[in-house]
Amino acid sequence: MFSSVNQPLPSSAELPSSDDSPVDNEDQNLLPNLLLLLLTHLWAERMDWYFGVDMAIYHTTGLNPRVPVVPDAFLSLGVERKKGGKSRRSYVTWEEQDTPPIWVLEMVSHQPGDEYTEKLALYARLGVLYYVVYNPEFWQRDRHQPFEVYKLDAGTYRLQIGEPYWMPEIGLGVGRHQAEVGGLPQEILTWYDAQGNRHLSAEEQERQRTEQERQARQRLEAYLRSQGIDPNHLPE
Repeated sequence: MFSSVNQPLPSSAELPSSDDSPVDNEDQNLLPNLLLLLLTHLWAERMDWYFGVDMAIYHTTGLNPRVPVVPDAFLSLGVERKKGGKSRRSYVTWEEQDTPPIWVLEMVSHQPGDEYTEKLALYARLGVLYYVVYNPEFWQRDRHQPFEVYKLDAGTYRLQIGEPYWMPEIGLGVGRHQAEVGGLPQEILTWYDAQGNRHLSAEEQERQRTEQERQARQRLEAYLRSQGIDPNHLPE
């Protein structure tokens, strides 16, 4: 483990924003950003959280604080939405009151990335409470399930059961959902409430409200006709 004795830690301005490793499928960009977009809607009034996508996390639990880990997505609580009112280039734990992410997502790609071994051990050392591994294509190859949630317990990750999986420390559940994205069917990851109901996006809520209003008008028109009143020719 790194020792900061006589070794000053670098500032975020000195550190790269990522490891420059390209993603090898489009979902590694799409799905985390859908989670971020929905969270921005759900927690619009909260200023005590940060959600990073493909961003470097610098920490002191390894041998070199200049070597980051770069998950597909992560969530931290108790930190500023905007660090000092500005956008972060990277997430530097020693500039965040040593606050590690509470939730991390790794998406398994064509090339195995040690999601079930080295990264699992690294996130445990870092103190990440929830570690989600999403592996819809290669789970049989890796002898795991397509969607797994691990919770840190006494320094060790325990595989959890249930989907969507409720995380009381965060106030969110997480799970899969068959959606339509850009006109195409797509399995996505999304947020749920404590009762297992999927949180709707702003667009879905507006469509739902419009449909409810339409149905209410239809009921009113049907009632008026049952009373012998033409709803299209109401007295003024």
